[in-house]
Amino acid sequence: MSAALHPLDRPAWASLAGPHGHFAERRGRVLRYPVDVSPWLALPDEPDAADWADVAALAGPGQDVALPAFRGEVPDGWEVSWHVDGVQFVDDGLAAAPDPEAVRLGPADVPEMLALVERTGPGPFLPRTIELGTYLGIRREGALVAMAGERLHPPGWTEISAVCTDPAVRGEGLATRLTLAVAHGIRARGETPFLHTGASNTGAVRLYESLGFRRRRRTMFLGLRVPERLPVG
Repeated sequence: MSAALHPLDRPAWASLAGPHGHFAERRGRVLRYPVDVSPWLALPDEPDAADWADVAALAGPGQDVALPAFRGEVPDGWEVSWHVDGVQFVDDGLAAAPDPEAVRLGPADVPEMLALVERTGPGPFLPRTIELGTYLGIRREGALVAMAGERLHPPGWTEISAVCTDPAVRGEGLATRLTLAVAHGIRARGETPFLHTGASNTGAVRLYESLGFRRRRRTMFLGLRVPERLPVG
């Protein structure tokens, strides 16, 4: 990684080239997570035509790839399937603390976690996403109603992700409690929490700022569709 770049400038790359290296699928200079773990693919800082050809070879013709913290030009023939303007936040005084009601979630909980994500739409969560880090949940009458966990892991940093609450129990502060509990575990390892949210999600932006997160930078999440046929030469 270029010395001029902070690990959070390319968090997927820094994760896959570092603490999450055991997940990395590599072709040339391109890295990605297994497709049942995370959709994110990581490009080098200044990708060239050979790198884009390696993306296509990894993903396959006509397939979608997801690029976090994307910067640069999209090659000719590649279709933008979606994009999200985002904001990256870093811990700047969180009142992180364990939560007495939070329980550690494991593989047996994944079906319920996937169902909660389907109801609430917090962002990518796949059958093996739980392998990326610690996930905590709150149950009511046995049912999982809120959760939060860890996703990207650049050296010295851990992303808080999949923060979601069932609509039936919103307004009770469960998402806040779980965010602070996950942050507590990250700090206990000597690392710093960070997270992302959509720039248009003003409610989430206000919440994270009120909790003690500081805006670090604007960013872009981009979905691209690999061409059925790549240009020759």
